[in-house]
Amino acid sequence: MILDGSGWHCSFTLQPSTLNLAFTIARKLAYSSRRSFAAFIIRLSIAATAVSVMALIITVSFVNGFQREVAGKVFSFWGHIRIQQYIPDKSIVAEETPMRKNDSLEQVIRQLPGVKNMQAFATRSAVMEFNKSIEGVLIKGITQQYDTIPFQSFLKKGRWISWNDSSYSRDIIISTDQARLLNIELSDTVTLYFISPEEGTRTYRKVRVAGIYQTSIAEYDQLFVLADLRLLQRVSNWTTDQIGGYELFIKDNAELDAVHARVEEHLPMQTGSSTIREIFPNIFDWLLIQNLNRNVLFIILGVVGIINMATCLLVLILERTRMVGILQTLGAPSSMIRLIFLYQAMLIAFAGIVLGCLLGLAVCWLQQWTGFIRLDEASYYVSYAPVHIIWWQIILIVVAALFICFLCLLIPTFIIRTDRPIQYIQLR
Repeated sequence: MILDGSGWHCSFTLQPSTLNLAFTIARKLAYSSRRSFAAFIIRLSIAATAVSVMALIITVSFVNGFQREVAGKVFSFWGHIRIQQYIPDKSIVAEETPMRKNDSLEQVIRQLPGVKNMQAFATRSAVMEFNKSIEGVLIKGITQQYDTIPFQSFLKKGRWISWNDSSYSRDIIISTDQARLLNIELSDTVTLYFISPEEGTRTYRKVRVAGIYQTSIAEYDQLFVLADLRLLQRVSNWTTDQIGGYELFIKDNAELDAVHARVEEHLPMQTGSSTIREIFPNIFDWLLIQNLNRNVLFIILGVVGIINMATCLLVLILERTRMVGILQTLGAPSSMIRLIFLYQAMLIAFAGIVLGCLLGLAVCWLQQWTGFIRLDEASYYVSYAPVHIIWWQIILIVVAALFICFLCLLIPTFIIRTDRPIQYIQLR
């Protein structure tokens, strides 16, 4: 307050002390406990912001978990990259053209950056019979060097295949769907019939059910049986060094395309490779659709949040028109008054974002521990909603929410006018 020729008057400049004053006024207004319409709007805005942020965190964590869980099942069953003899117009899913094991190729591939494991396999169609009931299956032959760790989570009953050094193992692992259809129990003996239309021959082998698996992916559970690769070599009249191909496991799913490009550079002629995404595109295309659903929800929640915060600030400004008039009469510039409401709204937004972040993480952790949100396993490949929290995404949601709130809060503050301040006082 200063004295000049016209008398006493107050003036404000945006010095640090003025900024502190604006923040102090804003804090008192934001956390005022008196009952009023403005207080109700503040609580409503905090709740709406919290719900929006909570929904964003839950959505991104659930989508991440769902994609990782389903993709992990596919990769655990088939690996990430398949190498086999290249034959034009031939299916790359079943009954591969035999190729010879190549020790030098295996050594080179195993040493490539990003490659975790490499193992031989083969497939052969067969008919499984038990107590005069039959079912068409696809036998996947594996070796003793097969990495069982990724498959252990699928094994629901029984044990893994027992390997016989002198001959092929007679143990097989079937799915829960196959066991239910044919009423097969552990340790039952079933008959596998192998038919060769080209040669017009038929042969069979009696095998024992050692384990029962379940991936919850119908395309696998209804079709595949795991057995010793040497069994397929015997019934197909292959030599002991002939296989269907190789499965490659990599260290990081995100590097799949890069590792695949390195592998292709070292493959000999008449040998091709494909990623599992290319072999089973229907599953991975379906997973990509989840990203679209997530982005649509992000846009909807973002628009709702912008409208919510802008409306909240507009109501607060209109509710405080008398205060605005008094401050302008005392000489407070419009920029300071805008800062008061901007600070107030940012405090409200920050409170809502923090609350929403805590609630969202709490729901995600609760789902991880209890799995209380159940899903139809036949439709979604999982029995419960999986959760995968990626912290940089959570931080990005919080920062983006603050930034969007700040931008949308700037608009209503410009309705504060600098002319005729007495009009604001007379409004009340």
